Amino acid sequence: MKKVLLAAAISALCATAFAQGKDLKVAIDPTYEPFTFKTADGKPTGFDVDIANALCEQIKRNCVFVEQAWDGMIPGLMAKKYDVIISSMYITEERLKQVDFTDKYYNTPSKIVMKKDFKFAGIPSIKGKKIGVLKASTQEKYALGELKTKGVEVVSYDAQDQVYLDIKAGRLDGTVADTLEVGGGFLSKPGGEAYELKGDELYITKYFGTGAGVALRKGQADLKKELNAAIKAIRGNGKYKTINDKYFKFDVYGK
Repeated sequence: MKKVLLAAAISALCATAFAQGKDLKVAIDPTYEPFTFKTADGKPTGFDVDIANALCEQIKRNCVFVEQAWDGMIPGLMAKKYDVIISSMYITEERLKQVDFTDKYYNTPSKIVMKKDFKFAGIPSIKGKKIGVLKASTQEKYALGELKTKGVEVVSYDAQDQVYLDIKAGRLDGTVADTLEVGGGFLSKPGGEAYELKGDELYITKYFGTGAGVALRKGQADLKKELNAAIKAIRGNGKYKTINDKYFKFDVYGK
């Protein structure tokens, strides 16, 4: 009996050690600067990547990043190509029907972006204009629900950086984008200086949800609990602030 109990204890200890040290496969779309992008030598970096590494460190796992086109993110998770998504995926009612989420780890608004000299006076003023958005994004949901229905042409792209290339080329009049992402990925880049954010900050819950969280498959209650505790821990121990201040001038945890 003692041998059986000893064997069970050793087995449990080994399982715990393995769980703490094993890889956590994290899906990212590296076309979303400054949240997720690549360095000159091709390494993933950005706010999301740093947060993912901080969470992995907190739960004693090793982050392994898996690149995935945005519209294939949830299908890839369901197919077990990776364990979680940490790539600025906002928590929405529609997504919650398919996957589970942790608590948010940031929440920033979106806005419409047009040329500075365009006299924006609400959605009616952009009727007939061509607006590019990221496919399967909250911005696409908003554009289809609020802009297309009022005569705006909405064009969906596989990656946000493709939207910016077509704006620069004159094939689009503007976009709907996260205010911080478009600042880092377009407005501050050559060719983006002629454009600016227009109108109100967009926090409409039915489109944009309640903030970005870590997406994981349903039925992973233990991992969700670990990650929620880790988010709370890095918010409390100063690690979150260090990462935040590396990229932004205010706390993006938001409301």
